[in-house]
Amino acid sequence: MALAARLPQVDLMLSAAGEEVLEIYKIPLDSLKLRFRVFRDKTASGVPVGMLYDDVYHTVIVAPATSNTVAKCALGLSDTLPTNMFAQAGKLGIPGIVFACDTEPVVVTKSPHDWVTLRPRRIELDNVKRLRAIDCCQVVCSAAELETALDTRLQQLGLAWNTSSS
Repeated sequence: MALAARLPQVDLMLSAAGEEVLEIYKIPLDSLKLRFRVFRDKTASGVPVGMLYDDVYHTVIVAPATSNTVAKCALGLSDTLPTNMFAQAGKLGIPGIVFACDTEPVVVTKSPHDWVTLRPRRIELDNVKRLRAIDCCQVVCSAAELETALDTRLQQLGLAWNTSSS
């Protein structure tokens, strides 16, 4: 969320699961609405996807992407707002950056209560490999890699990070 706050003009597209995770991590939706335009996954057709066709968005960032979302994106499934945005952006040639969670044989991550060690299965690692092969998609594996990818994309677009604290 700290990286998103530093980006110019960010809209957040939340899946139903994403909203649940925000609650688990005690990030109130109302607090996000103070900084971002927030779209919730409440329509079957993913109405905000239409803004891709109106050149509203130049980049789609899926972050963090769970193994479920990675699998859907890798297999071309688009049944949530984030996966629909990713699929349609790719069809339009709009670059996508995916911060995949399960990218290494051992992943140490912060849960709501503590740090945990996960061992992604071969299927999760294979899905990340499939995702890397998709046109217009860059997979990143850490917050630092995400920041570097975003910095590169901003430079390509002639844009800059926000420097204000608001």
